[in-house]
Amino acid sequence: MQYVVTGAAGFVGSNIVRALNARGERNILAVDNLEGPHKFSNLVGLHISDYLDKRDFLTRLSEGQFVGDFDAVIHQGACSNTMELNGRYMMDNNYRYSLALLDFCVDEEIPFIYASSAAVYGASQTFIESPENERPLNVYGYSKLLFDQVVRRRIESAESQVAGFRYFNVYGPNEAHKARMASVAWHFFREYRAEGFVQPFAGSGGYQDGCQLRDFVSIEDVVKVNLHFLDDPARSGIYNLGTGRAESFNAVAAAVINTCRSANGQPVMPIEELHRAGLVRYKPFPDVLKGKYQHFTEANIDSLRKAGYRETFLTVEQGVSRYVEQLLATSEM
Repeated sequence: MQYVVTGAAGFVGSNIVRALNARGERNILAVDNLEGPHKFSNLVGLHISDYLDKRDFLTRLSEGQFVGDFDAVIHQGACSNTMELNGRYMMDNNYRYSLALLDFCVDEEIPFIYASSAAVYGASQTFIESPENERPLNVYGYSKLLFDQVVRRRIESAESQVAGFRYFNVYGPNEAHKARMASVAWHFFREYRAEGFVQPFAGSGGYQDGCQLRDFVSIEDVVKVNLHFLDDPARSGIYNLGTGRAESFNAVAAAVINTCRSANGQPVMPIEELHRAGLVRYKPFPDVLKGKYQHFTEANIDSLRKAGYRETFLTVEQGVSRYVEQLLATSEM
């Protein structure tokens, strides 16, 4: 088998390559843009057959050089900066890039598995994969939605698998290069190690301090879902990929701090005690996010379950604790 993984040096992509390696797969074409100085480290220790810059890959794809070469494409490459304001750049990276790969895979009749985003729901409070719930708040969310709309029009006529996953708030190893776009778990860990406390947002959107709710999903579970569908190429569709449970930023803060405390032989403390001890300090909700922020997300995963995925998802306490233990062991900062 020969796989293409786009965004292979990124957060989700590198974890998928690692999981494929664990299965004994080495024939993997890794596609990414390594102009930034840090992402390459996510590929160190992984086994790939070749690497191509995204632009070279797209040029060769358009010239027909890959006809008959691949067995599946796992497309994770995108601009994931939700604060990016350059719409042309966003649409080139997230829409046109994806469209070229969809065309190729449908023509080749090979599986196409791709990353969408819960950002398509934006201001909605209902997270079901249906057009009436899709109200993106930024051009990032719109770029993902526009491609999902194309997939909806073409999926019935496609002779091969087309499966898209709307990722909710993913956290886990290999995200350090994302900087401000890294998960809240990563930011809380860095903050706690540097300052001795963490700072969730104060009350906003009708929620009390730190009580804003998100569907936080471990990269471990994201990878499992992707590979589950890779193993079931008859299954197509657009699916939410979250835990189905909304948990608070306070829960993430407590998991980060208590895992660090446990590693130092200190007792676990509930969030109220962490706050009273000054280990959790709430900061004002930033003006720049007003009107552009999802105060609540919770994936409805009925469609994913109906598609045959039965695994139990990690809770914040389980997943974040495991992640922080890895960060402590590797000193990934």
